[in-house]
Amino acid sequence: MRIILSDFMSLDGVVQAPGGPDEDADGGFQHGGWSHPYFDMDAMGPAISEVMEGTEALLFGRRTWQSMAAAWPERAGDPFADRMNEIPKHVASRTLGPDDMTWTNSSLLPADDAIGAIRKLRDADSGDAHGRGDGGCMQVMGSPTLAAQLISAGLVDEYRLMIEPIVLGGGKRLFPDDGQARPLELVSVKVASTGVHICTYRPAAAAAVPS
Repeated sequence: MRIILSDFMSLDGVVQAPGGPDEDADGGFQHGGWSHPYFDMDAMGPAISEVMEGTEALLFGRRTWQSMAAAWPERAGDPFADRMNEIPKHVASRTLGPDDMTWTNSSLLPADDAIGAIRKLRDADSGDAHGRGDGGCMQVMGSPTLAAQLISAGLVDEYRLMIEPIVLGGGKRLFPDDGQARPLELVSVKVASTGVHICTYRPAAAAAVPS
C-alpha cells in the first residue's frame, strides 16, 4: 500500500496545529488554528475527500490521534465523520496503552518498532516496485513527528500538501532537517479562491537533484 502524507502547510513550511488553538502548543506555538481563514470548501473539500476515498487505513502519532479521537466520534451521522470513525487507525505511541484506544477501530503499533511495523503494512499489498499499485493507501494526517520519521525512512509515496498564504515564523515542520536532498515530482496543482495551492507531489528520481 502507498503511504500518503496529508498536511496543511504555511509558506515557511510549518504544519503545527492548523486546526485549533489547543491542538499543539509545544515550543510556545501561539498560532493554533491558523489554517481556518484559508479553507475553501469548493476546492479543498473535494481534494480531501478524493484521497480519503482511496484510503484503507490511517496512521497517527499520539498527539494527533488524541485530538482526532476527541472530536470525530461526536460528529457521527456526517458521511466523512462516519468514514473517519469506521476506518482502521494505527497509532504510534510509547505512552498510550491498549485501554486508551477508545476511538473505534484504533490500535497501537509496537512501541519498540513502529516504523518497522508500518513498513510491513506498506509492503503487505504493494503493487509495483514503487509501491504505486492497486493496494490502496495508508494516509498520515498531521502527526509531524511520525511523518518526518517516515520521510527519513524512505516510506512516503505521495505528499498531499495544501500550501497556505501565511508565514508563521516558527513551529513544527514536516520535512527532516538533516541536510539530505529529496527531489519531488509535482503531479498536480490547483489554486483555491483563498490562495491555497493544493499540491500533489511524489518522490522523483535521485538523478533529478541538481549538482
